[in-house]
Amino acid sequence: MELKTDLISAKRVDSEKEREDAFYVRQKVFVEEQDVPVHLELDEYDQSAIHFVAYDGEMPIGAGRIRQQETGIAKVERVCVLPQFRGQHLGNLLMEKMETYAREAGLTTVKLNAQSYAVPFYEKLLYQITSPEFMDAGIPHRAMQKNL
Repeated sequence: MELKTDLISAKRVDSEKEREDAFYVRQKVFVEEQDVPVHLELDEYDQSAIHFVAYDGEMPIGAGRIRQQETGIAKVERVCVLPQFRGQHLGNLLMEKMETYAREAGLTTVKLNAQSYAVPFYEKLLYQITSPEFMDAGIPHRAMQKNL
């Protein structure tokens, strides 16, 4: 499947429909594909986080969220892309949108907990590992961060 740049877009969620689209992608990837319990996937931060969603035309295909964790520090979470759209730089597009949001909000550092298999993806985006491996929802992770 090739990336059709004229149809692929990513944006900050600004409607209930777009929010539901982001949740749809997260449900498919984390709950159905990775067996994360829904009560861990959808959490108390969903109400206050800023959500992002990627589309292929009208179809939601990627998602992520960002929230201010403490003064100057953003936390990126729940970054995911539907399996059939992986390897097409959609993760890069979502991360670019979230990092731009963080910069515009005056945040200077972005932290995230990457699933261990995804560490090389984040390292290419200049994130550095800041923790030993740990388990979250039964999946190995590493904490990472980047100064903007």
